[in-house]
Amino acid sequence: MTYDVSIDGMHYRLELNREDGRWLCRLDGREIAVDAVLARPDVLSLRIGNQAYEVKCERSAGETHVWVGSRRFAAEIRDPRSLRGRGRTVDDQGPKKLTAPMPGKVVRILVSEGGEVEAGAGVLVVEAMKMQNEIKSPKKGSIQKILVSQGAAVNAGDVLAIVE
Repeated sequence: MTYDVSIDGMHYRLELNREDGRWLCRLDGREIAVDAVLARPDVLSLRIGNQAYEVKCERSAGETHVWVGSRRFAAEIRDPRSLRGRGRTVDDQGPKKLTAPMPGKVVRILVSEGGEVEAGAGVLVVEAMKMQNEIKSPKKGSIQKILVSQGAAVNAGDVLAIVE
């Protein structure tokens, strides 16, 4: 998997591959040995060389920030193969579809149909490659429809729920 990553305005090319239970990582073509464990949703425990880091991801109102220890960084991650990676304007009007960012399995549904959600609140959890990804609401509203059930296999781009 290859990603274009911006951290506080600096641009990087990140390549990640899982092999023999380890992550193989290339950052701008330079190989880096990384051990990563999902400690809890949106929190990774990383070991790079002899250094350990706790990395927290915070998403709200179309922005993503990453905390490494007590330092906060503005982050943007784009998958160049995905339409999701292309810039779009944020529009809170009308229903919004929550789509699967990658193939995986729905492991939890956090909000029932008709339930109220805030922007950035978790709606579903999709597991992919033993990593759990919380799918969050893009806007404040109510869950109009949940289109998947717990345990369902999903493909990248599949509509999981609709927020009105």
